[in-house]
Amino acid sequence: MLKKPSPEQTELEMVTLDSLVPADHLLRKIDSVIDFSFIHDRVADLYSADNGRPALDPVRMFKALFIGYLFGVRSERQLVREIEVNVAYRWFLRLKLTDKVFDASTLSQNRRRRYRDVSVAQDIFDGIVEQALNHGLVEGSVLYTDSTHLKANANKNKWDKEIIAKSRSSYWEDLDLAIEEDRVARGKKPLEMKERQAVEKETKVSSTDPDAGYMVREGKPKGFFYLDHRTVDGKLGIITDSHTTAANVHDSIPYLDRLDRQRKRFDLRVQAVGLDAGYATAAIAKGLEERDILGVTGYRRPNHRKGYLPKRKYLYEKDLDGYRCPNGQLLTYATTDRNGYRHYKSDPQKCRNCPLLASCTANANNQKTVTRHVWQDARERVDAHRLSDWGKALYKRRQETVERSFADAKQLHGHRYARFRGLTAVKVQCLLAAAAQNIKKIALAMAPKPNPIPS
Repeated sequence: MLKKPSPEQTELEMVTLDSLVPADHLLRKIDSVIDFSFIHDRVADLYSADNGRPALDPVRMFKALFIGYLFGVRSERQLVREIEVNVAYRWFLRLKLTDKVFDASTLSQNRRRRYRDVSVAQDIFDGIVEQALNHGLVEGSVLYTDSTHLKANANKNKWDKEIIAKSRSSYWEDLDLAIEEDRVARGKKPLEMKERQAVEKETKVSSTDPDAGYMVREGKPKGFFYLDHRTVDGKLGIITDSHTTAANVHDSIPYLDRLDRQRKRFDLRVQAVGLDAGYATAAIAKGLEERDILGVTGYRRPNHRKGYLPKRKYLYEKDLDGYRCPNGQLLTYATTDRNGYRHYKSDPQKCRNCPLLASCTANANNQKTVTRHVWQDARERVDAHRLSDWGKALYKRRQETVERSFADAKQLHGHRYARFRGLTAVKVQCLLAAAAQNIKKIALAMAPKPNPIPS
């Protein structure tokens, strides 16, 4: 017999909040293994000890933010509404069923006024990584790095054109020294000392969020974006670094500095790294060798002018320090420029009657020039790792580590879009999102496994 349900919403029931949260809920696992108390000590100096109204407990506030990142709640207003009705969220935040939930403006005003820089978010992220280290979930011997783009919170049709300097490379001083040594070793005078200036170019700057970068990359959407440069450990995929830049900053620019930070901050004994093709540069290869780290980078297809012979047709002969052209002529060393490239030039007299001249060079003097970076030897040694058996196995794991980390971030944790405007706010977003992913991984790895049901 079909009965109509009785109105039970107003009936008085004796329950505990703990009994309403499923035993296998993710927040129960997180609560059992993650210690959030370090947050209170870290931010205590940002609060007045004896003045003003009682503040929202910072531990509760950051746990609420982690709920938003863990469950993909993009809006702070929506997050507060979810906390109001979700008993698991209330249980995790130590709020009773009858407790009033803080206002969304409390989160936003704390973010704007009290946590105005990246240092607190960075320290919280580091604290979670340290807990993963203490649990033995980070090995630190093999790291994988890549970047992903986040769509800026900006109107793509509102922009101005400005002259912008490209990001400064941290290795410029080392390169200047290498250039001077290279020229002296080849009997050339040292170049006149000049302060290096970053290359400037005209580019689009967003009127809505000027910190965002206009991205133009092959196979990527055009528009205003940020880049999250992320490094993960090879053992379990724990994120050991997250660094945000505008989207027009090349992946290789911040890499070595961020690698050094991880090694120093967490005392990691890094032996090898797996990197995308965007990191296949002579400077990174040289930096990895100086740090005694084996690098495996993706293949980077060289650019060459259509209708002309590719550079691979000109073979470098180390003993003669020259390039052998396809017709057998040796191109000899001429000079080393300020950008760190050696110039090898042909004899125009021999080139004038060469049958390959039309596909070799368009130079008016019939002279072919081939360049080679002063650190090219290091680049070639690192490139060779990719072809070894261990290099192939190491590089293959990128898709299981850093690429999987980004896929989860975008699919499950709302990492496709920048929630805020301005580089500092987006840096905080990326750090807290990465910390949330680490919290989830630690909880799933360390929480007690349920006992199997006896058959």
